[in-house]
Amino acid sequence: MEPSRAAAPPLNFGSVARSISKILRLRRSAASSTGGSADAAPDDYDAIHKFKLARDFRDYSGIVTEPPDKGFHKPEDEKRQLQPQRSGSSGDLEAMESLLANLFASISAVKAAYAELQVAQSSYDSELIQSADGAVVAGLKHISVLKQAFFRNQFDPRTCPILQPALAAQLQELRNLNRTYSITTHKLEAELDLKDSEILAHQASLLESEREAQALEAKLHPNRSLAALDGLHLSGLNPTHFLTALRYAFKSIRFFVQLMVKEMDSAGWDLDAAAGSIQLDVLRGKEPSHRTFAFESYVCLRMFSDFDHQNLGFGALEECLAWDRRQFFDEFTRLKSIAMNQSLGRLPSPVARFCRAKYLSLVHPKMESSFLGDLDQRAMVSSGRGFPGSEFFAAFAEMARRMWLLHCLFFSFEPDTERSIFQIRRGNRFSDVYMESVTAAESKDKGDAGGAEGAGSGRATTVGFTVVPGFKVGRTLIQSKVYLIPVDAKANLRS
Repeated sequence: MEPSRAAAPPLNFGSVARSISKILRLRRSAASSTGGSADAAPDDYDAIHKFKLARDFRDYSGIVTEPPDKGFHKPEDEKRQLQPQRSGSSGDLEAMESLLANLFASISAVKAAYAELQVAQSSYDSELIQSADGAVVAGLKHISVLKQAFFRNQFDPRTCPILQPALAAQLQELRNLNRTYSITTHKLEAELDLKDSEILAHQASLLESEREAQALEAKLHPNRSLAALDGLHLSGLNPTHFLTALRYAFKSIRFFVQLMVKEMDSAGWDLDAAAGSIQLDVLRGKEPSHRTFAFESYVCLRMFSDFDHQNLGFGALEECLAWDRRQFFDEFTRLKSIAMNQSLGRLPSPVARFCRAKYLSLVHPKMESSFLGDLDQRAMVSSGRGFPGSEFFAAFAEMARRMWLLHCLFFSFEPDTERSIFQIRRGNRFSDVYMESVTAAESKDKGDAGGAEGAGSGRATTVGFTVVPGFKVGRTLIQSKVYLIPVDAKANLRS
């Protein structure tokens, strides 16, 4: 008696595979014994019924399905469904190739439609969204139809109207891929345009912030920035503007000197000996903080060398000899609000050549090797290939830019205007008309009223060395900054 369905054991897929293998072996053995005649079919179905698979596998139509006549497909149909790739006929291979080509063409069509749908959603377009959505749905439906045709063994393009030849399907796939790439390209271009507009907006915001910062700097520290020279015209130029630019340049000199001293200290230099090798008077002063004045005098001596020459004494700036005051002023106006890294982007520019020449003149190879460990930075500067991005060179480049601006403004005055630069020789008597004591200015900044030599201290002083040169522009005299020493040390000074 056949057991009830409620008591049937759970389905085992391993036994399913084994049962199917037995069916195929029975079919092959029956075919070999009968010579391949159709009379063996009823015996095969009897053998199949002995396994009682109809009830257990009725729902698994992809494996065993009931034919309309006797409840089962013929073993030949099962074999074609399970192993279509084993068919040796060229027609079956061509049909399978056509089916796969149509499948890939349909998939590529769905991808192209989906890409179009994404583009339509980024900048909302209802009509394009509906069109692309319909194309996606149509593509998915066509893939489903291809699936059904495969399971029904109806994938021959000569008999199936939904299939096109393999070459035509491959061509359609390439067209769909090209369409996908085109849509993606347009999408990326749109994103790139959006990023460019955001960059421009941020740059405008940055410039506005920089202008506000310059305005605040001008209010907090008058004459220490070039914001006060915004809107300056050549006809309105006067010595006060030059004084503003001079203070702006000296501020960068001090910053560079501080960085240089920091590098010396990190490299293990004897700062007292280094300062004394530049100005011996600093060692006699016994004031460690005065070492900075020696280094500042060295940097100023190099940077202001040949300042009163239009080409600053460099053959690389020979074209500046033919410039008139308008060209110098235009150069000043163009560069005063541009960062040095932008100025150095144009390597043949005069300011870039000035920066290169001054760097090679001021920074000694031993100094650079001690700071950086090698001379690669110097080699890059001297070769003209470019400019380093180190902090040390960035500070020097900014100082060079401000010195170039000061030089351009110096030659923007009328040719008949008296323009000169001067420094005070060692041993000269101090004069508050032509000189300003750097130690007195330092004491004033610190709030020490009694720290100025020769100004209420009761001791006679004389000039030890010039830190910052003085200028005369027209009738305006800009004092030179000097380092003073007591008169009784004058006999020990070396000329």
